[in-house]
Amino acid sequence: MSVGGGGGGGEIINLNVGGTRFSTSRQTLTTIPDTFFTSMLSGRINTQKDELGAIFIDRDPELFRCILNYLRTRCVNVEGLSTNSISQIKHEAEYYGISPLIRKLTLCSDLDTSGCGDVLFYAYLPAPSMPAPEPTPPVKLDRPTGSVSRLQGDRLAFTSPYLELEIGQVAINSKMGSILPAVGLDQVTVMIAVASGSSIRLMGFGEEGTRTDIGIFNLQVTVDHLFCIGAQLVALSHTGRIGVWNSLAQHWQSQELSPITSHDTAGSFLLLGSSNGSINYIDMQKFPLRMKDNDLLVTELYRDPGGDSVTAISVYLTPKTSLCGNWIEIAYGTSSGRVRVIVQHPETVGHGPQLFQTFTVHRYPVVNVTLSEKYLVSVCAEFNHVRTWDVTRFRGMISTQPGSTSLSSFKIISLEEEIPKSNHGNDIGPFGDQDDEQVFVQKLLPDTESVLVRLASRGSRVCEIKSVDGSNITSFCVHECEGSSRIGSRPRRFIFTGHANGGIQMWDLTTALELFHKDEPVQRDGGPSPAELLKQMDSVELTNSRCSTPCLSPSPSLSHHAAQAARTRVHNLSLDTSE
Repeated sequence: MSVGGGGGGGEIINLNVGGTRFSTSRQTLTTIPDTFFTSMLSGRINTQKDELGAIFIDRDPELFRCILNYLRTRCVNVEGLSTNSISQIKHEAEYYGISPLIRKLTLCSDLDTSGCGDVLFYAYLPAPSMPAPEPTPPVKLDRPTGSVSRLQGDRLAFTSPYLELEIGQVAINSKMGSILPAVGLDQVTVMIAVASGSSIRLMGFGEEGTRTDIGIFNLQVTVDHLFCIGAQLVALSHTGRIGVWNSLAQHWQSQELSPITSHDTAGSFLLLGSSNGSINYIDMQKFPLRMKDNDLLVTELYRDPGGDSVTAISVYLTPKTSLCGNWIEIAYGTSSGRVRVIVQHPETVGHGPQLFQTFTVHRYPVVNVTLSEKYLVSVCAEFNHVRTWDVTRFRGMISTQPGSTSLSSFKIISLEEEIPKSNHGNDIGPFGDQDDEQVFVQKLLPDTESVLVRLASRGSRVCEIKSVDGSNITSFCVHECEGSSRIGSRPRRFIFTGHANGGIQMWDLTTALELFHKDEPVQRDGGPSPAELLKQMDSVELTNSRCSTPCLSPSPSLSHHAAQAARTRVHNLSLDTSE
């Protein structure tokens, strides 16, 4: 039966695709708007008919079978298909204008490839007139109101009062027992700071849960980061404003700097990367003596030779640091995609750090970088593309013989919807001590009950964590807990996951790593396979936008409708037990 008059959704449509006949319904062909088929059936595209009246389409019938099955089921099966076969189906999807399918297949074909090149690619020369991309400032988002609780063992230790304003940042310091009695806070064993917009509320809690309100401070601008360095509470804004509360002086002061694009801590030092290419530092140990100067004593440590924004920074304190106090290694990434390593050693005291090595392997802004004992890991904004290098050391210090060697290249893909997002509680990492194996945590979809744990050095999959009650994971963090007092007891690493139902689940990452290394000779997969990726994406409704590029972000978070849901959801997980 050929196409007739009328416009009923159940009308049968006969097609002749490359000599093979297909029969389907008008409703199936028009289930996705604004495609080749909707234009064909509306008359906007001229059609030819064969001798039996079927519409003739001069395309490959086997590939069309995949397209038609997708229109019928909204699923596509790539199990056992080669990368070339997936690419052919994607080409047909582009011809027919089926954007949701294009976007799914784009992710599948790009799982292991990158515009930055493969692991053998070492450098590139940018066009002379190419301007360095400007970093995108974070977007302020609405978050549910609520309270802050602390779990101690398997019991609830205390809960803060209900806070009327939305909670943006939380910082916890539970190791101030030797400091607080000296400043008149004898009953306080734990301090919690909560930021709501530009306001910061600092509270202390005793063993019995009694609360002491220490103070309310204002940064004048939205607080983007809140954390502790020793006894100091630090608040940062990307606009360049920094605020510090000192526990000994019980004094709050803030200061305006250049826009802050990255930061890291090392011992008592706070390092700040700026949009003007400078790296500044503050020594927190000098605060008790210098607070009356009303100056945070911000000192410029280094300036990028190219003047690019310092978009990521990582400090590694070598064993020499504790002996002589003046050996420090810093890796940082820039908005132009460069990764640089600078070193300060005894021979350069008074002259600042010296440039040690430069890697021009990324073509997009670097969003994260980590320098550890064995590896240098960088992440760029192109689908969370990760590059890693082996670091050669001699007597604990970074060495040029033979120098850093390229190790691996992989992606930590995270699918986002096309709306602004918050990254709080969903940072991919890498996590872990700089003298131990570090890991990434990959949360593929905004609403999912599982996350993947992958080695930061090679991208291998350590394990998959699935919610025990089937609830979606809305946030996560990795934390290392102290071992017991028994001889030989070692700290254990855990993953804490916050869930849509308000629950928090805890996972033993130490055991997972031990099991992984036991089976290390076995070939391990890394991220999701194309089949796993499509299976998860089947639960996500992708719009039929003309843009064929999926909306991806280095910092995945909640979907729009999830953010509007129950206020019991856990949006931000933070464990800060700094000395």
